[in-house]
Amino acid sequence: MQKIFNTMSRGNEGSKSKGSGRRDGKSAGASKGNDRRNDRPYSDKGKSSSRGKGSNDRPTTRGGKNQVVGTSRSGKPVTKKEYIDRKKAESFTKRKTDKAGTRLNKYIANSGLCSRRDADIYIKAGSVSVNGKPVVEMGYQVMPGDEVRFDDRPIQPSKKEYFILNKPKGFNSPRKGERSSRTVLDLMESASPNSLHFVGRLGRASLGIMLFTNDLELANKLNNPKQKLRKIYQVALDRSFKHEDLMQLRNGILIDREPIEIKEINYVENGKNNEIGIEIHSGKDNIVQRVFEAVGYEVKVLDRVVLGGLTKKDLPRGHYRKLKDQEVINLKMI
Repeated sequence: MQKIFNTMSRGNEGSKSKGSGRRDGKSAGASKGNDRRNDRPYSDKGKSSSRGKGSNDRPTTRGGKNQVVGTSRSGKPVTKKEYIDRKKAESFTKRKTDKAGTRLNKYIANSGLCSRRDADIYIKAGSVSVNGKPVVEMGYQVMPGDEVRFDDRPIQPSKKEYFILNKPKGFNSPRKGERSSRTVLDLMESASPNSLHFVGRLGRASLGIMLFTNDLELANKLNNPKQKLRKIYQVALDRSFKHEDLMQLRNGILIDREPIEIKEINYVENGKNNEIGIEIHSGKDNIVQRVFEAVGYEVKVLDRVVLGGLTKKDLPRGHYRKLKDQEVINLKMI
C-alpha cells in the first residue's frame, strides 16, 4: 500500500516533489541524483526543446515574446509578439491611409473639366501630366503637393458649388460645343470662378428654374434622360385648352412612338383657360412643347417652376442663389 501511495503521489505532484522517504526502493537522494535531468522542469533538455519551432509559438506566462498579455475577442490567448505585430500592422495601415492620394481621373473630375469616364480617355491619350511627366496609368494616385496639368494647363480640385437661377427670356442654354450669344452661363459669370455646368436645359424663349454646379458627375446624372427628374411647368397656350384634350393627355401620349407619362396636368388655379400646369419627368428636349403640339396647341409661354424638388420661390427673374445644405443632400439622393 505504501508503494502504491508513493507512486500516486508522484503522479499527482510531478517531478517537482522533494519529499523524503523511499520511492520504489530508491532513496530520495538517489532519485534526485539519477533522474535530475528528467525531473527538473527547466532542464537542459527542456531548454533545448524550447528553442524548437513548435515551442516558439506556445503561449506562456513567463516573460519574453511568448508572454500572454491578454485575450482576443474570441477568448484566444494573445502573446506579446502577436500584440506588437498587430500594432505595427495597424500603424502601417494608418500611415498608408494618411498618405493615400486621389485617383487621377477623380482629381480631374473634381476640377470640373470633365467626368471620370472622359478623364480616363484623356489620360490614355497622354493629355495629362503629373510633376512634369505624362501619366497614362489607370488608377494613378495623385499625392498632396503634386502638380497636375491638363493639356499643359495646371488644374486643381475645387470645392463643390450649387446654384439655382430664375432664367429670363432671351438667353440660350448651349449644348456642348455649341456657340451662342447671350447664354445662361453669362448670367452666372459672377457666381463662381469655377467652370459651371447646368441641369435642365431651357430654350431662349423659355423661363424658369435651372441648376448650375461644378459637380460634373451630379450634373451628368441629373441630365441623363433616363433619370426621370421631376419638373413642373406653367404654360400659356395659343388658345383655350379643351377639357377633352386635357383628359387625353392625362391618359398619356406617344411621342416618336414612345409613351410619355404625364404625372399631373390641370388648369392653373385662378388662371385663364389657356394657362395649364403640367408635371412631367421625361428628359427629352422640348418635351412640353411637343406634348401640346400633339393635340394641336402651340406653347406661347413656358415657365418651369420646379426642378427636382427645387423651386424658384422668392427668387426674382434673372437672379441666382446658392443652394442650402439640405437642398444639396436632397439632390444627391435622387
